[in-house]
Amino acid sequence: MFTVGLTGGIGSGKSAAADCFRAFGIHVVDADWAARVVVQPGQPALAKIAEHFGAGVLLENGGLDRARLRGLVFDHAGERQWLEALLHPLIREEIVRALEASRSPYTILESPLLIESGQYQLVNRICVVDLPEVLQAERASERDRSTPEQIRKIMAAQLSQSGRLAKADDVLDNAGDLASLEAQVESLHRKYLQLAEER
Repeated sequence: MFTVGLTGGIGSGKSAAADCFRAFGIHVVDADWAARVVVQPGQPALAKIAEHFGAGVLLENGGLDRARLRGLVFDHAGERQWLEALLHPLIREEIVRALEASRSPYTILESPLLIESGQYQLVNRICVVDLPEVLQAERASERDRSTPEQIRKIMAAQLSQSGRLAKADDVLDNAGDLASLEAQVESLHRKYLQLAEER
């Protein structure tokens, strides 16, 4: 299976790019989806999180209060490391299962932490969705209704723009409009079909 890792910082437009690939019939495995699966009620990871952080991280329905947990871990690097050590291996297992089930000519793994989490080891190429950091922060604030300070913290916890670009095999420039992004994805789609066929 030929797999392309699709990544970018918060607000970069990864989801829009992933939707463009889906429009070509390409299966997209979303690492955020896998991250939600492993902390559903009844999953051992959720019980460990509640035990570690206290019942305050649970919603009334027993689900995880993701916003509350995010607030706790972004302010404390040690807590974030504890959480990542618990969740990253479980998320990886879920991703591997989903990749193996894919039947499209190639597969996209959409992951904000593709490089940081080591998930890049599951892919053949890395495609980075890129735009200036000022624009990235603006778009993230509009989408998430987060404060500029919260966005800055999230961006600081992610790999830097230059760090991501240094690992990229392909770059999608998302500083323009959706039509520009779609045209770039179409070009990469043709390239990936060819690379998948050559494997």
